[in-house]
Amino acid sequence: MMQLQTNGMTRRILSTGISIVLSAAAGASGAQTQTAANFRPGNPFYAPSTLPFHAPPFDQVKDSDYQPAIDAGMAQQIAEVEEIANNPAPPTFDNTLAALERSGQLLTRAMAAFNCVTGANTNDELQKVQEYEAPRLAAHEDAIYLNARLFARVKAIYEKRATLGLDPESLRLVEYDYQQFVKAGANLSDADKARLKKINEEESTLENSFMTKLLEATKAGAYSTADPKALAGLSEAQLAGAAEDAKARKQQGWLAPLQNTTQQPDLTYLTNRATRQAIFENSWNRTERGDGNDTRATIARLAQLRAEKGALLGYQNYAAWNLTDQMAKTPQAAIHFLDALTPAATARAAREAKDIQALIDSQSDPKHEGFTLEPWDWEFYAEQVRKAKYDLDEAQIKPYFELNNVLEKGVFYAAHELYGLTFKERKDIPVWQPDVRVFEVFDAGGAPLALWYCDYFKRDNKNGGAWMDMLVDQSKLLGQLPVVFNVANFEKPAPGQPALLSFDDVTTMFHEFGHALHGMFADTEYPSLSGTQVPRDFVEFPSQFNEHWASYPAVFAHYARHYKTGEPMPADLAAKIEKAKTFNQGYDLTEILAAARLDMEWHTLPKAAPLENPDTFEEEALKKTHLWIRYVPPRYRSSYFLHIWANGYQAGYYAYLWTEMLDDDAFQWFEDHGGMTRANGERFRQMVLSRGNTEDLQKMYDTWLGREPSIEPMLKDRGLKEETK
Repeated sequence: MMQLQTNGMTRRILSTGISIVLSAAAGASGAQTQTAANFRPGNPFYAPSTLPFHAPPFDQVKDSDYQPAIDAGMAQQIAEVEEIANNPAPPTFDNTLAALERSGQLLTRAMAAFNCVTGANTNDELQKVQEYEAPRLAAHEDAIYLNARLFARVKAIYEKRATLGLDPESLRLVEYDYQQFVKAGANLSDADKARLKKINEEESTLENSFMTKLLEATKAGAYSTADPKALAGLSEAQLAGAAEDAKARKQQGWLAPLQNTTQQPDLTYLTNRATRQAIFENSWNRTERGDGNDTRATIARLAQLRAEKGALLGYQNYAAWNLTDQMAKTPQAAIHFLDALTPAATARAAREAKDIQALIDSQSDPKHEGFTLEPWDWEFYAEQVRKAKYDLDEAQIKPYFELNNVLEKGVFYAAHELYGLTFKERKDIPVWQPDVRVFEVFDAGGAPLALWYCDYFKRDNKNGGAWMDMLVDQSKLLGQLPVVFNVANFEKPAPGQPALLSFDDVTTMFHEFGHALHGMFADTEYPSLSGTQVPRDFVEFPSQFNEHWASYPAVFAHYARHYKTGEPMPADLAAKIEKAKTFNQGYDLTEILAAARLDMEWHTLPKAAPLENPDTFEEEALKKTHLWIRYVPPRYRSSYFLHIWANGYQAGYYAYLWTEMLDDDAFQWFEDHGGMTRANGERFRQMVLSRGNTEDLQKMYDTWLGREPSIEPMLKDRGLKEETK
């Protein structure tokens, strides 16, 4: 997943994982003025970092440093914007758009570090700063995009762009910035602008509130037990990890923390059905307990606000407004795409459920009645079906996927074979938490390319899931090379034990590193168009494409080695993994489709819609879209759907499947042209990965591929071709 990277100029204004932005028109609050006044040379953000690649000096940063730096950064950028807007000289590309690209550098470096720690290593003090700054940052964005004098200059340049003799990237920036100003409401009346500012302020406050509640609710939802029999089925290593999790919270016994998705990893192994049900229900109800962490009122109001925002900006609904600069262009196109996948996915899921129910029935005690398959049974019995069908046991696999080996001999190896990259660990670069590692990345000729951090282990103060973000954006204009980080939530082993991964975890590492490569290979003039500053339904393409190399035979053989002996995975076991790739694909696709359609249903609400009851709305939405399936719950329930309520994927969760179509077709191109070769990698890097948002993304993709994308490789890769016949 990409952590929120708002497109265009606002990327340098914010990226907190929520859409946030200080009202120059309204003036700063007294508290904010005071914190800005406290910003002095001793603050580590006062000047650009002197560390390699301008990496943040995390060893010098105190929690109390962020708010003064953010407030001073907003004040400084507003002053810069006012100077641009009030320039008596006629508007030119350099004195307006290039000047905007140079603005806000203090705010950018403060917010980049702040976003990093609040996502991966937060605490009460940082959460208070988030809560305080969210509406002020939202108003800050409005103060720029709704500045009439500034927009007049941007519009004047846009209207004569064809006569300015601009290079293609500069012309793209003109068109893109104009589009973003219009999308942000620059053409609204003063009265409508005032209302929009209020909406944005409340929306950002609610998004931040949702994120805080979800973090606490997920922590509180952990399953705790003092009875080892309740955890029967877990391995010794898993039990040791659960004991460490309990110890970390100063509890007795064992603890199973929740991950961000509905289903939980331990459900695959637990033989005690009551325990499985308890863990599932903890996950399903984590934010619906009627306490201070209940998010239902928050998301209902967010949906209502967004519907009003879409209407205010001239669209039928929020999704119609938000998709104007995406590849899909309209919610109808995205919905049509999702609905076309639904029959094949649900049909396969029904077949899979039939196999599982048959297994349950075969194991029933003759003296007692069996039971009907429930969501908390799926993972446990699906694993048994997989063992029976493919003779594949997860416990056999994990010893061959030790984290460091996967990283250095898998992820790094693939990047070297495709792109010539090499990596050197840096122990001298400060980090935000002791588990974090840092590597310098070198290009094929030995030139420094980027700095890359990885933070892989789960913590209570870390957001769920896995993501990538930037600490420094590449830009020739600003003379910057990229600083990139990946975050995940793998189980941390007990002291002295190896970190053994599932193949899903391995795939996650390759996925997030695909995002990292997109950021590292950026080669553009302007930061607004650099690297991952692309539409939501394109940004997941490079990451999902990179997943394919996890199972590519030459790469797999290089890293899939037993952590004790160093012996390669036996060929028959590797073949079983490959053969089992299409197993459970009906379930997997259906749970994602359900989440994506929930997202679209929430964000196509009209302005006139009442304040919805999330539980009723969710059930009706899933029934309407033929995705209300008792044994296949959505991957994220509405009330804990972080992507769409606080991480920038609102009306955009379909992007994971949209870009899966792109990535499967792209990998088919590689297969058709010789597979993993430096020539293929270099062509992909130069024509796609390095280009950022410097040209129309559909045109960019089609030019590289040589045609429009096809859905056929996606159906083939998921093993769903027969369901479409």
